[in-house]
Amino acid sequence: MAAAAALLVALIVLILLWDWNWFKGPVERAVQARTGRALHIGNLDVDLGRTTTVRGDRITFANADWAKQPQMASADRVEIDIRLWPLLRGSVQFPEIRLSKPDVLLQTAPRKGEPGNWNFLGGGGGQTPQLRRLRIDDGRLQFLDELGRTNIDLAVHSGQPKKADAAPPVLVEGKGHWRGAAFTLKGGTESPLQLTDSDHPFHVHLDARAGATHAIARGSLINPFQLQVFDLQFQLSGQDLDDLYPLIGIAIPSSPPYRLDGRLKRDHERWRYEKFSGRVGDSDLAGDVDIDVAGERPRLTANLVSKRLDFDDLAGFIGAPPKTGGQETANAEQKAQAAKLAAKPTVLPDTPYNLGKLRAMDADVRWKAQHITAPKLPLEDMDAHLLLDNGLLRLEPLNFGVAGGDIRSTIRMDARRPQITTTLNANLRGVQLGQLFPDGKLAEQASGGISGNVHLSGNGNSIAVMLGSSDGDVALGMGRGHIGNLLMELAGLDVAESLKFLFTGDKQIPLRCAFGDFGVRDGLMQSRALAFDTSDTLVIGEGTVNLKQEQLDLLLRPRPKDRSILALRSPLRIGGTFKDPSFRPDLKALGIRGAIALTLATITPPAALLATIETGPGKDADCGGHYAR
Repeated sequence: MAAAAALLVALIVLILLWDWNWFKGPVERAVQARTGRALHIGNLDVDLGRTTTVRGDRITFANADWAKQPQMASADRVEIDIRLWPLLRGSVQFPEIRLSKPDVLLQTAPRKGEPGNWNFLGGGGGQTPQLRRLRIDDGRLQFLDELGRTNIDLAVHSGQPKKADAAPPVLVEGKGHWRGAAFTLKGGTESPLQLTDSDHPFHVHLDARAGATHAIARGSLINPFQLQVFDLQFQLSGQDLDDLYPLIGIAIPSSPPYRLDGRLKRDHERWRYEKFSGRVGDSDLAGDVDIDVAGERPRLTANLVSKRLDFDDLAGFIGAPPKTGGQETANAEQKAQAAKLAAKPTVLPDTPYNLGKLRAMDADVRWKAQHITAPKLPLEDMDAHLLLDNGLLRLEPLNFGVAGGDIRSTIRMDARRPQITTTLNANLRGVQLGQLFPDGKLAEQASGGISGNVHLSGNGNSIAVMLGSSDGDVALGMGRGHIGNLLMELAGLDVAESLKFLFTGDKQIPLRCAFGDFGVRDGLMQSRALAFDTSDTLVIGEGTVNLKQEQLDLLLRPRPKDRSILALRSPLRIGGTFKDPSFRPDLKALGIRGAIALTLATITPPAALLATIETGPGKDADCGGHYAR
């Protein structure tokens, strides 16, 4: 008995005095053999029991041999609780792991396609350990991706668990650069040590900001160690959708401030933003977006719907800012850009398209707007289908409901060369003349359907340059209808009749037809046929519209069919610029009439009226003949 007691005492003394550092060498060699990386343990100690605690101080773990920094991970102390009896059955159970000041660096390889520093030599094998709780005190997590211009530096520590025996959440806060753009991040996740079962959802709530872009992700990940499967409620807001290009590599035209909320899902190489809704500028926007990043270029597929679309929110598609007056929504940069444009003498957008963005991705986007808000334009709805393939952009179709009719068009922009080649084909059908006037009184005085065709092609990297170099044809025509006499007289065709109808009422004048046919060469629209024919006046026009200089030079010659007294019907000159057009009588013709009147007045006053009496030389325009050509 004494001998047994002595043996027990000796065993206890041996355990108490045993230097566990004797095992450091075997442990370090085993880890290096399994991972190909050197592990260094400053001090090793073990507290034996049913749940044994292994404690290591001043731990360092080597980085990949290609990395600049020698260490991948370090910690002041690592404590691992191990259950011994299950270990005898081959079951590895870690009730808790505690890390004091851990510092972990995750780093991608310097050459694309090679594994990052978290890939080690050797295979897994054996039964997967059961991990219950992870406690982190004053930790740090870094992620470096030099090729992707990304670096993230996060402070990490454990929060308070909801239950006493539950795994504490992991709280993170930090900053860095994502694809070169500075950002901040804070939030929390569940303990990753509960994720040995890949079917267990991993709940997260993260709040990130990159400049004016703000993202909030809340929901669950499946197997976040691989980061291959997402299912998150994702709220995204910012000042301009164009700011997303450096962050995610998806080129979206400039927009007013936006706010969207939907489900963000990932299935390996495919990302989906499902059933999102929100606002972009003063427009509502909803739909689904699918992004496939498996190919040479990302491919975006989207179905978008707007119940009410504010037309100026589309200005970014042509390189212009949205409107900024009144209650219009725009960011500070767009307001400054709009003010700069307002000070310019031209109106056509001259901001060049970014060729790199047009070539950076492929796209297939359908967008329907049920109603369009455009106070100065009689637009009603929109149906657009955008296709982008390696710099070749097609809008097939781009259709607008306009004033009871529609404009159906196709646009082709080839940005595969240094200078964009653009082709526009548009057809107008059934646009109602009366609905073109915003004033209700004038709208009542006009009827008739306008139709036509526009075929233009040009070269240039902005809308202004494209139109300024364009060739093609522009033809618009209108068949029978009617127009209010007041509307005609106020246009300056008959001063006496204008005064009469302003005070005594209006009448309707039958409109036989109207047409304008222009040939376009190097941005210069030259009239080939221009006429406006009513029952009492025929107007014949000629002249040019300079798309390159944005200048007007048109002459309208009225040929009255009645003998209206005091009808000072001189030719009407339309000149000036697109931004500041001018409408004025031909002063030379007025001067001749005045001289005749004065000469006749020296003979007899009543004869002076003769110079103002039109004999009605005008004849009906050959509308049918024109359209037949």
